[in-house]
Amino acid sequence: MVRRIIDLSVTLEDKPTSPAHHRPRIDYVNHDESWELFGKLLPGVTPDDMPEGKAWAVEKISLSTHAGTHMDAPWHYHPTTNHALVEGGEPAPGIDQAPLDWCMRPGVKLDFRHFEAGYVVTPQDIEAELARIGHALQPLDIVVANTRAGARQGCEDYWESACGFGRAATLWLLERGVRVVGTDSYSWDAAFKFVIDRFNATRDPSIVWEGHKAGRDIGYYQMEKLTNLDLLPSHGFTVCCFPIKIAHASAGWCRAVAIIK
Repeated sequence: MVRRIIDLSVTLEDKPTSPAHHRPRIDYVNHDESWELFGKLLPGVTPDDMPEGKAWAVEKISLSTHAGTHMDAPWHYHPTTNHALVEGGEPAPGIDQAPLDWCMRPGVKLDFRHFEAGYVVTPQDIEAELARIGHALQPLDIVVANTRAGARQGCEDYWESACGFGRAATLWLLERGVRVVGTDSYSWDAAFKFVIDRFNATRDPSIVWEGHKAGRDIGYYQMEKLTNLDLLPSHGFTVCCFPIKIAHASAGWCRAVAIIK
C-alpha cells in the first residue's frame, strides 16, 4: 500500500487568523538586498563574482511561540501539574521537555464540525463520537478535533468560529491515557468572547480557560491551529508532531503531519 503524508500544519504568515499579538512579522531580504551582510561575511566578494550577481535570501521573524501551528506545554497552563496524580503536584514541564515518544502515535479524529461556535464539548460528546466511528480509545492515542474553524482558515472570524473543550471533556481524555491532543481551531478552549459572556452571566471562575487549566490536574500537550483534518479518516493513521525545543517555553512551533498507510 502506498504511504500518504497529509500536512496538518498551517503556513506561517501574517494573516488575520488570530489576534494581533499572535501574528508573526516576517521581514524578507532577497538575493539583491542581502549584499551588505554577504559582503561583510565574505570580504572581497562582489556581485561580479557570483552567478547573475545574486547573494542569498534570508528572513527575520518576530512571533509568539503560540503563532501558527504549535504545541502547548503544561507550563503554559499552570506552573505546576499532575495534582491528580502526585500529592502536591510537581513542576510543569516546558516544551523542551515534551516526551518524543508521545509525539508519534496513532491518531484519532473527532468530527465536531456540527457544533456551533462557542459550544463546550462534553465527555458525552466524545463518547458518542467514538461510538459512531467504532474506535476504542487507547493510552497515548493522539486525539485531534475537526471543528468549524477548519473551514474558516484565513478568514477574519477564524479564531472565534469553533467549539472548544471543557474541563470535564479534557480530563475524560487524560484519565484514559491521552497525553497529546490537537484542534484546527485557534484554541483548545472555546473562544474568549464566549467564555467571558458566560462568566459575566454566572460569575463562575471554573469556566475560565477550563480546558487548558485541566492540565494542572494531569499534564498534557496540546496542538492548536492544525489544518486539513477534514482529509483524515477517523482513525488508522499516525500523527507525527515534534515541537521545536525552546528552553522552558510555554509552547513550540510544530510541523505536524499525518501518515496514512
